[in-house]
Amino acid sequence: MELAVAFPVVQGKWAAGNREQHGQGGRKPLCRKERICMAAYKDEERGTWYVSFHYYDWTGKNKRKLKRGFKTRKEALEWEQHFRMREESNLDMTFEDFWKSYEMDMKPKLKENTWNTKEAVVKSKILPYFKDKKMKDIKAKDIITWQNMISAQRGADGKPFKPTYLKTIQSELSALFNHAVRFYELKENPVIKAGPLGKGKADEMNFWTKEEYLKFIEAVKDKPVSYYAFQILYWCGLRLGELLALCASDIDTKNKVLHITKSYQRISGKDVITDPKTPKSKRDVSIPDFLCGELEQYLGMLYGYMPTDRIFQISKSYLHHEMDRGAKAAGVKRIRIHDIRHSSVSLLINMGFTAVAIGNRVGHESADITYRYAHMFPSEQKEMATMLNEAFVMEQPEKSGEEKEEN
Repeated sequence: MELAVAFPVVQGKWAAGNREQHGQGGRKPLCRKERICMAAYKDEERGTWYVSFHYYDWTGKNKRKLKRGFKTRKEALEWEQHFRMREESNLDMTFEDFWKSYEMDMKPKLKENTWNTKEAVVKSKILPYFKDKKMKDIKAKDIITWQNMISAQRGADGKPFKPTYLKTIQSELSALFNHAVRFYELKENPVIKAGPLGKGKADEMNFWTKEEYLKFIEAVKDKPVSYYAFQILYWCGLRLGELLALCASDIDTKNKVLHITKSYQRISGKDVITDPKTPKSKRDVSIPDFLCGELEQYLGMLYGYMPTDRIFQISKSYLHHEMDRGAKAAGVKRIRIHDIRHSSVSLLINMGFTAVAIGNRVGHESADITYRYAHMFPSEQKEMATMLNEAFVMEQPEKSGEEKEEN
């Protein structure tokens, strides 16, 4: 079928025709080291976009590539970019070589800590098994064999990996094959075919009741930095990275608000400030009156601090030690630092706040709150049914005495 006239988009400008891009001008295609101008073409008849260009394949042979059916120009150009990035490779490459290509593609797009976590999982749990296998030869049965091997492994404590961790490991493997499907023309993701490993929701969520927290905080009150840090974590529901990134300028005691705009991480021996975990995480958190007074007192104790200096220049390991010390002295169970956030959410649920209101405060989508903490919400279905029944009965007209007697 003859296509309608299409005009290529080159570096953001419209150009009427481009014979070289279509291979009709006889010009040698641009090599990897030359500057490449990518172009996307509009198929007016189908209402979609396509790319058409020359490249050298992994053997050095000059070839033309045509790919149709993209919904947007951006999607088409992205596909061409990824194709050119691996123009000297194919799926005859080993899994280890593909991992290197994946690193080149994805590392610049991810936060440093996110990439480090991904890299650690792949190098310790995935590469040792798959590294010498060719990408095109890895089948679902290979994934199942790997699943059984990983499930049989034990952690440093001698216990099997938790189901949530197993799911995380497989998610990283699946992400690699999804990338191969999307940009390297792998026909299907064998991980999906093999089925799940582990599960995404933990069996049990540890948290403190308000009474347990009050016992704990009393036990660490002798160290001001510990006391104020844990007070913010519990009463404001912050993530640890959000707490450690707080500056004096983020605390508005006049309007009783914490401005959460960033997160702190210690990576490769360096202090790194990044955006919060999700877009929803950027938020203002209202501070209770008593905590506002405490924070004014704490800020007054900090001498020589600039408004942009972090007010908690302590490490995660310090807070872990304080959790150990405080829990032991208070006689309460030891929970993780992140579980203090769960404890804060639990308190708000018991106070009767909705998932939407809680989500806005702690920087979660309301759907996430409902999913993660569903077991903590009181059962409201019977109460709803009772109130609906009462609403209906109240609207019914009373029957006359004569009608009642006839009945």
